[in-house]
Amino acid sequence: MKKELPKVYEPREVEGRVYEMWEKNGCFEGRRDPDKRPFTIVMPPPNVTGQLHMGHAMDCTLQDILIRFKRMQGYAALWVPGTDHAGIATQIKVEEELRKSEGLTRYDLGREKFLERVWDWKHKFGNRIVEQQKKLGASCDWSRARFTMDEGLSNAVRHVFVSLYNKGLIYKGSRIINWCPHCVTALSDAEVEYKEKPGHLWHIRYPIAGEEGRYVTVATTRPETMLGDTGVAVNPEDGRYRDIVGKKCILPLVNKEIPIVADAYVDMEFGTGCVKMTPAHDPNDFEVGLRHNLESIRVLDDNGKVVEGYGRYSGMDRYEARKAIVADLEEGGYLVKVEEHTHNVGTCYRCGTDVEPIISAQWFVKMEPLAREALRVVNDGEVKFVPDRFSKIYTNWMENVHDWCISRQLWWGHRIPAWTCEDCGGMTVSETDPTECQHCHSHNIKQEEDVLDTWFSSALWPFSTLGWPDEGSEDFKYFYPTDVLVTGYDIIFFWVARMIFSACEHTGKPPFHTVFIHGLVRDDKGRKMSKSLGNGIDPLEMADQYGADALRFNLITGNSPGNDMRFYTERCEAMRNFANKIWNASRFLMMNLTIDRCELPDRLELEDKWILSKLNSVIPEVTENMERYELGVAAQKVYDFIWDSYCDWYIELTKTRLQGEDEDSKLRAQQVLCYVLTETLKLLHPFMPFITEEIWQALPHSGDYLMLQQWPQHRAELDFPEEEKAMELIMDAIRGVRARRAEMNVPPSKKAQLTVSTLERAVFEQGIPFLKRLAYASDVTVEGVADAGSDDAMTAQGMVTVTTHAARLFMPLAELVDLEKEKARIEKELKKNRAELDKLEAKLGNPGFVNKAPAHVVEAEQDRAEKLRALLAKLEESAASMA
Repeated sequence: MKKELPKVYEPREVEGRVYEMWEKNGCFEGRRDPDKRPFTIVMPPPNVTGQLHMGHAMDCTLQDILIRFKRMQGYAALWVPGTDHAGIATQIKVEEELRKSEGLTRYDLGREKFLERVWDWKHKFGNRIVEQQKKLGASCDWSRARFTMDEGLSNAVRHVFVSLYNKGLIYKGSRIINWCPHCVTALSDAEVEYKEKPGHLWHIRYPIAGEEGRYVTVATTRPETMLGDTGVAVNPEDGRYRDIVGKKCILPLVNKEIPIVADAYVDMEFGTGCVKMTPAHDPNDFEVGLRHNLESIRVLDDNGKVVEGYGRYSGMDRYEARKAIVADLEEGGYLVKVEEHTHNVGTCYRCGTDVEPIISAQWFVKMEPLAREALRVVNDGEVKFVPDRFSKIYTNWMENVHDWCISRQLWWGHRIPAWTCEDCGGMTVSETDPTECQHCHSHNIKQEEDVLDTWFSSALWPFSTLGWPDEGSEDFKYFYPTDVLVTGYDIIFFWVARMIFSACEHTGKPPFHTVFIHGLVRDDKGRKMSKSLGNGIDPLEMADQYGADALRFNLITGNSPGNDMRFYTERCEAMRNFANKIWNASRFLMMNLTIDRCELPDRLELEDKWILSKLNSVIPEVTENMERYELGVAAQKVYDFIWDSYCDWYIELTKTRLQGEDEDSKLRAQQVLCYVLTETLKLLHPFMPFITEEIWQALPHSGDYLMLQQWPQHRAELDFPEEEKAMELIMDAIRGVRARRAEMNVPPSKKAQLTVSTLERAVFEQGIPFLKRLAYASDVTVEGVADAGSDDAMTAQGMVTVTTHAARLFMPLAELVDLEKEKARIEKELKKNRAELDKLEAKLGNPGFVNKAPAHVVEAEQDRAEKLRALLAKLEESAASMA
């Protein structure tokens, strides 16, 4: 007994039920199958603190489309989900809650108790984003969900750390690093975002030691760091300062002598050509300091405050100290001048605080040896970026990469597996917790307090989630390397590059063959969505209001690889209308359906061959677009076929047969309608999984679930190029007649005789039933092409003419309209629009308006004038035909 579809499609009623059916019956499970090729995607793990935003929705939708497509193509498809422990974000979140609810800090609890609180928070809230992804239809194998700090992945992290350390690729050293005074931790270069900010250039006199009245003037953007100056540098080619190189100058306010050195780093054209050297607070100064043996003195602490030993400045915040130091310099006569100066300032990617470069003992990964292979696999095409332009960005970054600072001053994360001996000072690095020093066997050893950068663990994600480092893992052997990484361009450096060099180093293979880059989802004005602007749009609210399918289709049809897209809420409404269109078309079919199997009949009519041929053309096109990651193009082609070819045309073309007395013709129409709809639902399924599954379940079918059906294939026996061309000629004629009638405001109920003059006489004779019903003709006569004089004679007889590239069609004007009323209406329209155009042309002819109004306003008025001229031309043509 066939299932009936309700009159109205209710996404909220359908989506949860359908998803539960899929999940309960194991439809998402990725199973090893020796007879199938694997296709693997690993989900970029969202932060465990995460709340689904529109960027997540885009990323999730793209991955789901690809995995559903490949699953239907017959691959052993596996989509591995998971979440990231998000070291900084999670620790800050829990610390804030602790402070607000109990007035405590993590130090009040101690490390062990604090980490218990974080785990409690993770168990309580960490699954929130997973449930949100399910609402979008994510067909992940949730039984394989991983967390970057679960046991298996933590073991992989330790294994990698020890391996790199033993190879000399991880080391601990004091170097300039990026420091966030708000998050109170080190950051890698990739975690620093540079923003152009207005500032100042302060010119300060440093007295030359022993030469009273002589000064050297330095220019700096950061006077607060001068407390830690240990030298002044000039360019060796700068003749202005050649005589002072090797001398000493006196550091104002601190009153100590510091050397003047010559170094090619100094830009003679910037500022005064003299640069103060603060090796502990500037990466370039640090390098100059190494070359000239300058002392490194750190004057700012971890919170960005001046350290003890600097009088009244000690304890001041860095910017508070800046004001005080500038005031004292001015009072002491050291400040020469202050200039406005715009420069790039490094900020923390997490909280936006200005980053402080400081010298600090941290752990680093040597990047140059690792970068070589990571560059080769991209340059040789083993890893391809889609679009390709992002490979150049990747290559440029990898060619200029610095050593990666991997230690973070946090408690939440993978604690660095290194122990220092309190007796001999030796370092023990081990995958398991040691009980004694490996050098002197003392039990007096202490583990590093710091944890590893979150990206260190997520760099292993494509292989650690599949069982590595156990290379005997059947999943690792079958599903690795993975196939496609889907991600935004904003984390190419954070994550993509690190996965590639980590995989190459540890598995000997690239982690995936394709990096599919998508852009950002912006608001309708093109702005980045953010809390500060208050322009964020909740994808779950959109899904609740319009349906997850409508949201998904909105995101995909506006999408092209690598490009940002604007999100328009109105398009969700349009996509909901599309869902309703499919639903109503399916209901119409089912109300007329008496068959219990969807298979094609032996005999086909012209319109049947047309729709089957159209479908047969669109299948390979959509498949090719999908294979090339042109998902937006593929979605648009499916949309056009369903809306235009199937719903607006084929259903209309078959209504006479469905409602007629010829039972054989009726059954054949049902079979084709059902077959085409079923195949079309398969094409649409990756994009709109819920509604397609619900409709398919109600249609005659074999198999349990649409999502596990075979992807449609091109069938050579369903190519009907001649019939397709013939049907298109008839349809062109119908469109032309309808458009002409619409111009003349003729209602469909008013029918008229239609005469067709054509070289394609046999084609149009086949189309007589369609012309009568869809072109609203009372009768249709098809004639061979007459001579030009006869056509002119027809026009002279008061016939309305419609011309297509295959025919001329004539309708008696008198049968369509009341001539006198129509003439009066057209005249009235002409008068009104001429007056409006005259007014507009006068405005555009006024130099005062054209020269003073904004360009876009002038362009809009010019565009309006063009449209009015085109409208008047049509009205005049209509008036002439009635003369």
